[in-house]
Amino acid sequence: MLIAVILALAAGTYGFRVAGVLLRDRLELPEWSRHLLPVAAAALLAALAATAALTEAGGFAGYARPTGVLVGLVLAWRRAPFVLVVVAAAGTTALLRLLGVA
Repeated sequence: MLIAVILALAAGTYGFRVAGVLLRDRLELPEWSRHLLPVAAAALLAALAATAALTEAGGFAGYARPTGVLVGLVLAWRRAPFVLVVVAAAGTTALLRLLGVA
């Protein structure tokens, strides 16, 4: 069952990508929608990141994970090297969980 779902999602993703290339010259979008699409993509990415950072198994993930994500976000905003961002975020989360913070 899981393999079928993965294959269906892969086929759908590939279909959307191919449709974009094939329909690029045939489909004329209004000017307002061309300005809205990049903003919508950024909003969707932010919503996915927030959901992954704040929830686990349908409930609140606790305070350790969002704190680690916040540390990573601050370091990325300060343009720290990527490896440092990942290690600091994971280390913060692990340290908080080791100290008993949910």
